[in-house]
Amino acid sequence: MVAAPATTASNEVTNMGRLTMDLRSAMTGLPAEIRSRIVARARRGPSSSDSAAGDFVPRTWLRGGHVQSIVGATPPRTWFVRRASRLFRSFGRRRVLAAADAVRLEAWIHPAQVGTPSSVAVLIHGWEGSAESPYVLSLGSWIWSRGTTVVRLNLRDHGGTHALNRELFHSCRLEEVVGAVSQVVTAAGTAPVTVIGFSLGGNFALRVALRAPEVGLVLRQVIAVCPPLDPQHVLESLERSPRLYERHFVRRWRISLTAKAATFPEEYDPASWSELETLRAMTERLVLEHTSFPSLDDYLDGYSIRKNALASLAVPATIIASEDDPIVPVEGLRRMPAHSGLNVDLQAYGGHCGFIERFAGSSWLDRRIGRLIVELDPRD
Repeated sequence: MVAAPATTASNEVTNMGRLTMDLRSAMTGLPAEIRSRIVARARRGPSSSDSAAGDFVPRTWLRGGHVQSIVGATPPRTWFVRRASRLFRSFGRRRVLAAADAVRLEAWIHPAQVGTPSSVAVLIHGWEGSAESPYVLSLGSWIWSRGTTVVRLNLRDHGGTHALNRELFHSCRLEEVVGAVSQVVTAAGTAPVTVIGFSLGGNFALRVALRAPEVGLVLRQVIAVCPPLDPQHVLESLERSPRLYERHFVRRWRISLTAKAATFPEEYDPASWSELETLRAMTERLVLEHTSFPSLDDYLDGYSIRKNALASLAVPATIIASEDDPIVPVEGLRRMPAHSGLNVDLQAYGGHCGFIERFAGSSWLDRRIGRLIVELDPRD
């Protein structure tokens, strides 16, 4: 749960030519033995050990929403993930994407190892997470080692990118995420693109899919893990949950606001937020002082996803969630009307973006999503 360091690399926007080369050509420089294993694995498709067949049923000591949510985001799990993803991270290329209205978003691109990529996956982290979040690194490393080009996207003001844009992040800034994904789709050419989001990133992924027909965006599918469909209910759930969750988000948000103020001292004063102790109070301050929404309720409604909206999805979508999620209530998912383009995979266990079977190695979630990508990924 440690914030990613601010980047010192160039903030110049990556041109489309370079982005196209990143997404349509294979990475070079891998040791021959490792590359041959990746190529062979990608060509033969998933093995039985790759597949997350059946429901997620962790060992008894790893059951419980709080256990899954915390274990997946703290050491030793995070240590093992970073160690296992070293090769994956070492071959990442930092790029700055031109999104909407001169907005710049940072992405880390990991080209496939098998020639022209058969598919591209855009990974979007949750609120106050980053492209370095353990669930992003774990999944990214898993699918990359099986032949998928991976793009890890940082939302505005996440992952130490506060200097890229003057205005603050908020959850209704959909157009810039649509713009960034559009850049990836254009550069990817004929390679199908899947958008995968975790928590708030899952909410963004579903909203990108809903906007796709309007902006001419062609996506293979979207996958949303533990997405908050009703932000008002999520805020109320956090207020009822053990205080450690709200304290965690309050602390991380304050760190982010301090970093923003250090970059734009004439615009922001972090001291004005220090007196606020709750997410509700901080969000209301954000809404009234830094958005055009007239109230907190209007803002929360601005990024809610209604059940009837999902019925109009033109992009195949999968929602993976757990009954024991202590942050995002799943009552609405239980009552989700049947829709041919939407698959709701509601598990009994998993917590919030957890689905951890052991401290080291891949997670059930990695294999489940990897399978979803391969099922729609034709191979020679």
